[in-house]
Amino acid sequence: MKNTLIALFLLFTHTTMLSQDWANLTQYQAANAELIPGEHPVIFMGNSITEGWVNAMPEFFTNNGYLGRGISGQTTPQMLLRFRQDVIALKPKVVVILAGTNDIAGNTGPMTLAQVMDNVKSKADLASANGIKVIIASVLQSFDYSWAPEKQPNLKIPELNKMIKTYCAGSMHHYLDYFSAMVGDKNDLRAEITYDSVHPNKIGYEIMAPLASMAIGKVLGQ
Repeated sequence: MKNTLIALFLLFTHTTMLSQDWANLTQYQAANAELIPGEHPVIFMGNSITEGWVNAMPEFFTNNGYLGRGISGQTTPQMLLRFRQDVIALKPKVVVILAGTNDIAGNTGPMTLAQVMDNVKSKADLASANGIKVIIASVLQSFDYSWAPEKQPNLKIPELNKMIKTYCAGSMHHYLDYFSAMVGDKNDLRAEITYDSVHPNKIGYEIMAPLASMAIGKVLGQ
């Protein structure tokens, strides 16, 4: 009984905090305040996949001057709300956007793929208007979500990636294709590169790192 009450209290507290700071604007406020604008030429904006990357391969970020701004569980509307403070205000040369899987899972409510794309486009428009070059990554594949079953990500993620690729081709933004290098035979992540069928392990991130670096070099003309 006591454990149940504690669990309910923690759930209530977490829900209350989210309702007060829905986009988690406070997550990086203190860290951002300590940075000099322009200090980091590349910012990675995303969800738990980006946040986990910083934890699994910190040297990839520190050695290259990259900055991670991922928050676990976030959807594209949440990222859009914090895009100015976590990207634009820091004045990078490039932003790498990886987002969409949590929208398909319905983490903040039902979302169509068109609505996901609208949010991605809005972030790209904001970046371009502020002189920041845009790289939009393909969404990492998943066959199903343990926390949100029967959402058909194995079908929806490839369709979303087609939309992202088409948008990038028409807007001159760079499309970063992780999907082709990581896909399994069921439109899932290959077993050896993930620990839960959704998030990469270190081997997975080691596949992503050179792909991201090549994309960054290309948009910077290096």
